[in-house]
Amino acid sequence: MRETVFNWLQAEIAGSHCLDLFAGTGILSFEALSRGAESVTCVEHDESAITAIRDNAATLGAGDVETVRADAIEFLTRSPLRPIDIVFIDPPYGSQIVEQVCQILDKRAWLAPQALIYIERHAKDPVPTVPENWQCLRSKRAGQVDYRLYRRRVSQEQR
Repeated sequence: MRETVFNWLQAEIAGSHCLDLFAGTGILSFEALSRGAESVTCVEHDESAITAIRDNAATLGAGDVETVRADAIEFLTRSPLRPIDIVFIDPPYGSQIVEQVCQILDKRAWLAPQALIYIERHAKDPVPTVPENWQCLRSKRAGQVDYRLYRRRVSQEQR
C-alpha cells in the first residue's frame, strides 16, 4: 500500500515540505524523506511514538525531521512556518476527526496552492467530506483500508 501511495507521489515528492499528522511510527515521513522530500513534520500525541520517531531519525541520520508532541487539532491552530506541499492524514480508525482536520488545513494557510493530501481510513468508516476545492486524484482499497489522494486547487484570486 505504501509503495502505491509513493508511486502516486513520485513526480512531486522531491523538494517538498511534508506534514504527517497522526504520525504514529513516522513511516510515511521517513519514506517521504528517502524519496527526496526536503523536510517533514511529524505530529503525534503519544510520547512513546514521538520518542521512537526521534530515535529512528537519529539512527537514520534524518536531520530534516521535526517532531511535535501535540493533538492534531491543537497543532493546526498554530501559525504555519511555511506552506505544506504534501499532508498525510492517517488517524486511528473510527476517528471522526478527518473532516475537521481537512477544513482547518484548507482555511488556515497550511497548504500550498497545489498541495497534495493523502487520507487513509478504515473502509467501513464513511468517506470524509473534504473542501470543495479538493479534487480526488486517486483512490484505492486494500483489504480493510481505503486510501485517497487529493489535490487542492486554488484560484488566482485566492492566492
